[in-house]
Amino acid sequence: MRIVSICPSNTELLAYLNLLPQLIAVDDFSDWPKVVHGLPRLGPDLSIRMDELEAMEPDLVIASLSVPGMEKNVDELIKRGIPHVVYNPNSLTDIRDNLLDLGKRTNKEQEAFEITEAYDRFIYTYREKSKLVTKKSLYWEWWPKPVFTPGAKNWLTEISQLAGGRNVYDHVDLASVQTDWQDVYDHNPDHVCLAWVGVHTKKVKPNILWKRPNWSNLKALQTNQVHVLEEELYCRPSPRLLLGLQKLASLLHPDVMPNDDGLDPLLDATIKKEE
Repeated sequence: MRIVSICPSNTELLAYLNLLPQLIAVDDFSDWPKVVHGLPRLGPDLSIRMDELEAMEPDLVIASLSVPGMEKNVDELIKRGIPHVVYNPNSLTDIRDNLLDLGKRTNKEQEAFEITEAYDRFIYTYREKSKLVTKKSLYWEWWPKPVFTPGAKNWLTEISQLAGGRNVYDHVDLASVQTDWQDVYDHNPDHVCLAWVGVHTKKVKPNILWKRPNWSNLKALQTNQVHVLEEELYCRPSPRLLLGLQKLASLLHPDVMPNDDGLDPLLDATIKKEE
């Protein structure tokens, strides 16, 4: 098959299914594993150059609705009659189901089964570990102004629970919540996790938190529990989220869930060598 991925998380799904040899092009933001760096680029995920994509005559395009604005890509794929599948995961179970579905579409059912079995075991292990600790409250910041944070219907709420924490916006029945600095202050979280969408960690400026009204009094800031976390390990719906889970758990409860616990969230030795 000739496959095109127009979203980083979908490129990562293909990697876990050992489908990279069949991948002929990607969006500009796909950056893992390193082998994809040499593939043709079709533009940023919100502005894919559809004429170029169509000219490649792909057998399957892996599209996504995981970021607002990607609907226009799907509309163009439909309009042009290009074979495609669209994923829109919000939970860890959705990601698992996407892996299985993609495996069926690409004759990789056995690989998908093996990966999801390992995926499930890893999650089960952390679910059991999380029962041994006192939960800590977390505020996740996806974007600083306006303030966006994950709600109940998002994988980061699940990851928070598995890591022995609780998303302070887990009561809001949405995938993404727009709020404000005062509302976050009122929740007074134990930890602040900065994972700004599309922004590398070196460009995240945690010092701005102290400039927000009253935020210097927040429990998390008083105890220096502000974490700049890798966007690619927390904001992309792929199995790499398990790496993020492992790291977060070790930050919250290092004695019970250390980062060097011997568990391998990458699931695939070949991919691990690429990282």
